[in-house]
Amino acid sequence: MNNLLTLIKTVYEINQLEELAVPQIILAGRSNVGKSSLINSLAGQKKLAKVSATPGKTRSLNYYEVIPHGYYIVDLPGYGYARCSKTERAKWGKLIDKYLQGNNYIAAAAVLLDSRLSPQKNDLEMISYFTRCNVPILPIMTKADKTKQKDRVKVQNQWQDILKVKPICTSSKSGMNRTKLWKLLDLTAMPELADQIEPTGLEESPEE
Repeated sequence: MNNLLTLIKTVYEINQLEELAVPQIILAGRSNVGKSSLINSLAGQKKLAKVSATPGKTRSLNYYEVIPHGYYIVDLPGYGYARCSKTERAKWGKLIDKYLQGNNYIAAAAVLLDSRLSPQKNDLEMISYFTRCNVPILPIMTKADKTKQKDRVKVQNQWQDILKVKPICTSSKSGMNRTKLWKLLDLTAMPELADQIEPTGLEESPEE
């Protein structure tokens, strides 16, 4: 895995949005699902994205450029447990709506799902929202190191029944499936890379 991540843009207000004519993959998930930890794991860094004990740390759209391929991973504010006012949550909603509106460069939404939990209402609502916006879903189960394999498979199967896609299990702590996840993101954002990327299954792998 030779990809690098670099934070290139942070957007707090609608007037800061601009059309970026490059492929983009949205990163979305509950406030405590481990988005920042996954970003740091993918980047091979500890402090690229701020990890906080308080859920809901991300209060902006954070654009990360994937080097060398040039597409973006766009990290959205977490949902579910963010400790903020209804007014601020409504502001995030309008910002996300505006980001999605007319954006023809979004390849997919990578929705992070806690491997310890059966499908949750707010996860289903977010997935439904992206589906209404015609954004394909990439389900990614996080914190796989915190579950037994049989329990993880049960949740994985529940999501597969709902989404008709088998989620990939990951662990920011152990590095489980990090390389496979990078390949999935690369091919989703830029299908033309298929000839350059060695195909691989999405089965669980040990720490990489």
